[in-house]
Amino acid sequence: MRVMTWNLWWRFGPWEQRAAAIRQVIAAEAPDIVCLQEVWSLDGDSIASWLGAELGYHAAITDDPFAGRRPDGGAGFHNAILSREPLADVVSHPLPREDGSPGHRRALSARTVAAGLTWPVVSTHLDHRFDESAVRQVQADALLHVVAEVRGDPDHEPPTIVCGDFNAPPDSDEVRLLTGRRASRVRNLVLSDCWEQVGDGPGATWRSDNPYQSATAWPNRRLDYVFVSWPRPKPLGNPVRAHLAGIEPVDGVVPSDHAAVVVDLHT
Repeated sequence: MRVMTWNLWWRFGPWEQRAAAIRQVIAAEAPDIVCLQEVWSLDGDSIASWLGAELGYHAAITDDPFAGRRPDGGAGFHNAILSREPLADVVSHPLPREDGSPGHRRALSARTVAAGLTWPVVSTHLDHRFDESAVRQVQADALLHVVAEVRGDPDHEPPTIVCGDFNAPPDSDEVRLLTGRRASRVRNLVLSDCWEQVGDGPGATWRSDNPYQSATAWPNRRLDYVFVSWPRPKPLGNPVRAHLAGIEPVDGVVPSDHAAVVVDLHT
């Protein structure tokens, strides 16, 4: 089963040309499940539903936390899940601010069928500022509670697939919390970092060779992840291969300011 996660950079830059390039990359990778971040919506349409219609996916997006608060009625900002099979039990979960109050970030959960099994899937996007590790730690803790809520029997049922732009490198406190390198309040739950297990090289998804980042103040970093929950019935959900996608221009256009992560999972 192939899983892909990608931050689509909303409607920034040459977004109409980028949409066509995004479509081509996803079509070439042919994932079964796609988790997306910075998904735009406008007038009842979205790039997620457009990609779904173009490529044969079912699509779901989060609610828009800024709906009704844009004076110009501008485009929405979402996470999304695309799946070859229908999506069920779709829930948009608000993630907290540092003080615990509901913030504008979201985790989108759903269930879908792949290889004859039902898989819980979560697509998320944590706060982005370089100095907001404390906020992301609170959000990572909330995310683990979401995973604990949606997963099935960890000893007998498929694990939960958790994807997104975490805006944090692997050695950060927030990612260490998710991967069991720090103590968590959620017992019997850790997320396995698929790139760490089977990826080749540093796997930077925020890259200085991306033309949209020519003036970035951030170093090359791995910010985007495909995780699989543990415990799980071995070898179900174990990563087999991982690679980056969307790095090269498509018809002269780089698709996004992030690289995509593509992972093949054992079914």
